Amino acid sequence: MSLTVLYWIVLIVMLVGVVGSIVPGIPGPSLILVGVLVWCIATGFATTGWWLAAIIFVLVLSVAVEFLATYWGARQVGASKWGQIGAIIGMVVGILGLLPALPVGGPLVGIIVGPVLGAFIGEMLYRRDLALAPRAVLSLKVAVAVVVGSLIGNVVEFLLAIAAVGIFILNTWSGVMT
Repeated sequence: MSLTVLYWIVLIVMLVGVVGSIVPGIPGPSLILVGVLVWCIATGFATTGWWLAAIIFVLVLSVAVEFLATYWGARQVGASKWGQIGAIIGMVVGILGLLPALPVGGPLVGIIVGPVLGAFIGEMLYRRDLALAPRAVLSLKVAVAVVVGSLIGNVVEFLLAIAAVGIFILNTWSGVMT
């Protein structure tokens, strides 16, 4: 296989990774990193330099931002540790598709629904000292904040994924397309 064909395959994988930074269930930054590593191995690391470190930094930052944004969103409305832990447990359960009675989508819906339900249930359990109505309102606020934080994190992750692919293209295009 020629390097030009491999380059286009790597770019397609990386673009799927960019889409995956927004769409739940597709490993966005991981696909971009795999594409970069395949290219580096195929070229014998001949075209690497500062840009490889920059891409790895951007991808690690994008993963960290996603988690921090969800945490920040929950903290803004006074979520307890129970709500935050519930959101994490809900995310894991949702990814594994273990949420009962999901009508469609399985893990793709579960990764969205799981953290919301987890945060809501966690807060409901923690705030037992409150009456049911105020407890439910606070728990709902926490659940919504988890969603908002997660969406903000996904947007930032998407922009960082585009930056990583852009860095790759800027530093490899001329060597392949000449």
